Amino acid sequence: MEKLLSIIFIYILVDNFVLQRFFGICPFLGVSRKMETAMGMSMAVVFVMALATLVTWLFYTHVLVPLRLEYLQIVAFILVIASLVQLVETVLRKISPTLYQGLGIFLPLITTNCAVLAVALLAVQNEFTLVEAVVFGIAASIGFSIALIIMAGIRERLELAKVPGALQGTAVTLITAGILSLAFMGFRGMLSL
Repeated sequence: MEKLLSIIFIYILVDNFVLQRFFGICPFLGVSRKMETAMGMSMAVVFVMALATLVTWLFYTHVLVPLRLEYLQIVAFILVIASLVQLVETVLRKISPTLYQGLGIFLPLITTNCAVLAVALLAVQNEFTLVEAVVFGIAASIGFSIALIIMAGIRERLELAKVPGALQGTAVTLITAGILSLAFMGFRGMLSL
């Protein structure tokens, strides 16, 4: 139980995938303009990351390892992730067309989001058990979501602020992301596996 709590704390705050490892920067910067789309993307990423970690771990352990095809893990994991993203896209289109339209091109980009692939690969590489792998996937996706939602909140506030002309747009976004990353670095050294 202690290891599971460590995994949760570490991958939400200490080793945040976006702010410390810099995985998933494209959707982080692209979808963080509005809180509504950030929340929708967060839910989609949590679902895809958790399910992808579960399915890829099972596939790796019960198919690739027994057949000695471990070298195919990246290709297999990408196929699993792409399938899961298609599932999420179809469900969102039916359940919430507004959110589907708001996410736009960024929803299919979850397929190429290196954070999702990294979670699947790191779960296998770190030799997590099935439960640890799923907790790891959920914690990493929650960390991604927290970073995305914080950034969306800051960017919405920045639209109302008087930002110097040279810093408007991408410049202030990148500066904000850097400051946010520095803030999360304050958790470094608190806990490790």
